[in-house]
Amino acid sequence: MSLIQLIQINAENYREALELSVHPDQGRFVASATPPVAMALAKAYIRPENRVVEPYGICHHDELVGFLNLHYTPESQDDYWIFHFFIDKRFQRSGFGAQALHEVIKKMKQQHPQTRRLRLTVHPENLSAQSFYKKFGFKDDGILTYGDPTYSYFF
Repeated sequence: MSLIQLIQINAENYREALELSVHPDQGRFVASATPPVAMALAKAYIRPENRVVEPYGICHHDELVGFLNLHYTPESQDDYWIFHFFIDKRFQRSGFGAQALHEVIKKMKQQHPQTRRLRLTVHPENLSAQSFYKKFGFKDDGILTYGDPTYSYFF
């Protein structure tokens, strides 16, 4: 059983989500804006490329410990993306990232059973994240999306 759960960010908890951050040297790996959640929440409102954008808090014992956005085209089989995925600097190296990724995949299987691929991008200098995703089963697609290497997880 996972120690974390994914909760949608909404009017009641967005302020807490805006407090989440990474170490200063990690900021460029998550978003071009500070705080990174602000950029992610703006995308949920703007809906780039007409995708559905769902912001989620990664919650442990009623406390937000991280964040991610799920972007997708409904009824698609391969247009599902994770963006702005991070664990707050206070909680890194606690296993929450792996648990959160497991929960995202579980959610995808339950709520979007038609999907065959989940994608994400990784900053080219973020070797730790590249290794993490590969260990989790993501494969490097050999292409760039928004200038970053793209990785896919196949269901």
